[in-house]
Amino acid sequence: MTKRLLPLAIALTLLAAGVAGAQHQMLDMAANQVIQKYQQATCEQLWEQKGKPKSPREQEIIQFLRSDPQMRAEFINRVAAPIANKMFECGMLP
Repeated sequence: MTKRLLPLAIALTLLAAGVAGAQHQMLDMAANQVIQKYQQATCEQLWEQKGKPKSPREQEIIQFLRSDPQMRAEFINRVAAPIANKMFECGMLP
């Protein structure tokens, strides 16, 4: 019986690893886009964008991050310093 379950257990483990890998790729892509956006934008552009609604893709990513606290923490850890530095330069932070 355990010999039959071993291939199933291995397959499920690989499937879970694949899903986690895809989530991390999405996180990497989203974090890199946010960092790039803040690094390339002028202060005037950031002030203009501040109150505008998010794109459907941005809303999807935000919903994903709201549903997964671990991924949200990892995302924030990656983007916090570049965003805070730019906002400080632009006078958006004290």
